[in-house]
Amino acid sequence: MPSLFLALLLTSPLPTSYALEIDPSIVASAAVHTAGAHLSAEGAVAMAKGAELSSEDVARLLDKRRKIGKAHQWLGISTWIAMTAASVFGTIQYRNLYGFFSPLEATPCVEGRAIFGQDACIGRPVSHTTTVALGGALYFTTFGLSFAMPDPIGLDEGDSKSARRLRQHKRLRWAHLGGMAAQILLGILSANGDAFGLSRSENYRALQGIATAHLLVGYATYATLTWSGAIMLK
Repeated sequence: MPSLFLALLLTSPLPTSYALEIDPSIVASAAVHTAGAHLSAEGAVAMAKGAELSSEDVARLLDKRRKIGKAHQWLGISTWIAMTAASVFGTIQYRNLYGFFSPLEATPCVEGRAIFGQDACIGRPVSHTTTVALGGALYFTTFGLSFAMPDPIGLDEGDSKSARRLRQHKRLRWAHLGGMAAQILLGILSANGDAFGLSRSENYRALQGIATAHLLVGYATYATLTWSGAIMLK
């Protein structure tokens, strides 16, 4: 049930800090032990990077990564909070307009029992729209910053726990990006049914299906974003 799923999601721990760890195997592999020694794939990559950058350059880039990473962390937490609010208000709006798989005549808006009053049944839901807009702005800013962090020593390489965790974090960003894109498209269609020839009185079930898909994709995206942040906890 969507309400139960949301309750479970809201109990997920809020990401509070992220670890920036250097895989010792990568640093160690950059050294040449003896003539003719066999280098691992990670060592070859590290040596190639080291040949291009001086130690001062590496230190400068790591410091830049640390500073951007701090902003990325706090923007990520802010995004999570905004998306939590958007999920709550979105669930309330769905309940008002469609009940939970209810026919049109049995929805809270028709029966006069809408949360936040009957005004919530007309026009755009201010609370949901505001939190969605804020969450979207924070999300795409945070997403962009993830590509601005330099990585001169290959922190996501190797087989350490921190490297595996960072690789997973990077893969998950594509999953929640896809979810965000799908949510935007479904939300536009759901909120502007008349513009697409979908009347609430004549095409109620179609609109209910679109709104349900929007809600479920939102839950899945929220869960993926929570997972992505949680794995970076110390």
